[in-house]
Amino acid sequence: MSYQHVEVESSEHIGTIWLNRPDKLNAMSEDIWEDLPKAVADLDNDDSVRVIVLAGRGRAFSVGIDVGLLASIRPSGNSHAANSKEVNATIKRLQGTISCLAEANKPVIAAVHGYCLGAGANLISSADIRIASADAVFSIRETKMGLVADIGALQRLPAIVGDAVTAEMALTGDDYGADWALDRGLVSRVFDDQETLMAGAYDLANRIAVNSPLVTQGIKTILKANDGRTMDQRLDYMAQWNSSHLLSSDLNEAIAAFLEKRDPEFKGE
Repeated sequence: MSYQHVEVESSEHIGTIWLNRPDKLNAMSEDIWEDLPKAVADLDNDDSVRVIVLAGRGRAFSVGIDVGLLASIRPSGNSHAANSKEVNATIKRLQGTISCLAEANKPVIAAVHGYCLGAGANLISSADIRIASADAVFSIRETKMGLVADIGALQRLPAIVGDAVTAEMALTGDDYGADWALDRGLVSRVFDDQETLMAGAYDLANRIAVNSPLVTQGIKTILKANDGRTMDQRLDYMAQWNSSHLLSSDLNEAIAAFLEKRDPEFKGE
């Protein structure tokens, strides 16, 4: 499937989604908000794909929501209640686009270079792994635009960087660099430039993809299931999940490969 400002590629168990509006620094236009979940679903439903990489074409990952789109969000109702309902529906729709990375069954790596502002920062908070180039700049920019960030960053970032760091980012709306992000756990690795960033992203994706997709997708499921559960409940969920998935063909293949001193060939079965 082709999209206007989203580009999808796949090769050797790795699917790549590019934000492809480089002349606007990948500002997220209406079509991107609509097409990104479709692109993620396409790769998520492709059995040959085991890992998804999200990146941006051009000089930046994304400068956030397209200002023209933001300015066009004007309720058309004749009452306060009708207007509130319409705005709520718009917010929920945009939240759905941000959440598509977290809701995908497969691991998602966000590779960030240049600006990652506003909606861009919200978007990467939904990824499983975030890596960056040295020129990356992160900001909850909504604050400086007179808005409370409402599409996921304030809900997801506390689990990633903690409450205090989230509060600092959100209350100031300031720009923060790659080293700052690395020190606080927003990203797990920093590379010299965009070229080495993408090489690193694909190296990481390949190291994930050689493992059983049953296992990697199971790990993502388990990590998500930890939210809102006590330790005992987390362990109980883990036991229930593995009792259904432990005895797989991939486990037998791993044992056979070990005994035969060869690399395993996992099929996700």
